[in-house]
Amino acid sequence: MTAAPDPTTNVAVELAQLRGEINTGLENIKGTLGILVERTSRTDADVRQLRIDMEAELQKIREDELKPLRAEVESLKQGRWPLAQIGALVGLGGVVAAVVSLFGH
Repeated sequence: MTAAPDPTTNVAVELAQLRGEINTGLENIKGTLGILVERTSRTDADVRQLRIDMEAELQKIREDELKPLRAEVESLKQGRWPLAQIGALVGLGGVVAAVVSLFGH
């Protein structure tokens, strides 16, 4: 006759195996989280560097392309006709012509 296995021994063995599996699973989770934290840190650094590079490129574009445009606008402003003064002279000429016409007859 064989002796019946002790139920407390089986439970203890099963608990030990369960603890081992839980510890293995937790270590896997910790490793995965560590990888995610490293990737997040690297991505943050990449985004910061990209922002710095983009700002430098925008500044270069502003300096290289906007300065000649501003100079061209200023040269166009200097070459424009003084429309307000021309309008005043034409109006004054019209008044003089009206007065001469009125008193000339």
